[in-house]
Formats: sequence, structure tokens, C-alpha cells
Amino acid sequence: MLPDLTLSISEQQQLIERLEVFKIQGKDKHGNKILRIIGKCFPARDLSAEGLKTYLEERVYPKLAKKRFAVLYLHTGVQRSENFVGISALRSIYDAIPSNVRDNLQAVYFLHPGLQARLFLATFGRLFFHGGLYGKLRYVNRIDYLWEHVRRKEVEIPEFVIDHDEDLECRPMMDYGLESDHPRVSCAPALDSTAVSMYSMRCIS
Repeated sequence: MLPDLTLSISEQQQLIERLEVFKIQGKDKHGNKILRIIGKCFPARDLSAEGLKTYLEERVYPKLAKKRFAVLYLHTGVQRSENFVGISALRSIYDAIPSNVRDNLQAVYFLHPGLQARLFLATFGRLFFHGGLYGKLRYVNRIDYLWEHVRRKEVEIPEFVIDHDEDLECRPMMDYGLESDHPRVSCAPALDSTAVSMYSMRCIS
């Protein structure tokens, strides 16, 4: 579970806000608003389950309650020991989502899932995430494929995600855990996604 720490609920909210873990911006190709979540910037060690639930209840759910939306989850660079909230906490947070918000969720675009995430979700996804959520999951291996679902100029993609995407294009075995990854990762402000270009050409140049 998420640890109970010395940070107050207010301080935890400020931390989440500062790191821009959650941000509502843009739309997908079906006109649904996008809730972007940057997994790498999630400060799991500094949050309590109650702090996260309070943040979502006060600052995210009210903006989504009456609107159809999709989640864009950037899994790039996530490490279990650093950014993963834990199975029990994840389930409790999911169960606490108001029904009117959950019913409006149309899709979850999961960017850079990796082999471990795929195996976990294939094994436990249907058990942990009831109500049809598992069926709304869309794996997206590369940023170029993301634009098949999401309007390109409306969603900001952090630079470290673009860098990792280029590494995957040059070293595809990283997708399957057969080659080590040395991510160039930081939780810096997001960059315009139009900076993404032709990765294959970069790899051979």
C-alpha cells in the first residue's frame, strides 16, 4: 500500500500538482477529453492512499464527472520501487472512483507498456479492474501509433518520453525485456509533441 508519511494532505496535493502527474488536456479522435497521467513522475514514496484519493476527488473528478473522457497513461520509465503505488492501493483507489466518472471513461491509452506490465495486466487485469475497464485498455507501443487515437497537437508529450521512444525504435528488443534500458528520464515540463519525428531515419543516420 502507499505509505503513511509526514507530509500533510495539503502538501501531498501540492506535490502532485507541481509534478504535473495528472493533467486534463486535448481530445482523442472520438472527441473525448484526455486525462494525461505521467507514471514516471508519480511520487509513490511521498504519498498516502488517502492523500491521492483526496487529490483526485477534489481536483480531477469534478472536471470529469459529466464528460466522456479517455485516459492517456505514459508508462515510460516507471520503476516498481519508485513509482508504483502497489496492487492493493491501486484497487482501493479504483473502487473509490465515483460511478458517474467511471461510466464516462471511454478508453485507456497505455503508452510504452513493456513486457512486465503486459504480463501483469493479462494475468490480473480482469480480476482487479471490473466494470469493463480492462476491455477499454489500448496498448500503444510507439508515439507515432498514439496519433491514430489522439489528436496530435492537443496533448503534450514530455521530452524523456520522446527520447525513450527513439531508443525503442533503434533497439526494439527493449520492448520484450531482452535488452537493458538506460532511460534519460526527468520530470521536466512537457514539450510540444510536434517535436516527435521520423525515428527510423534518426536510427540509421
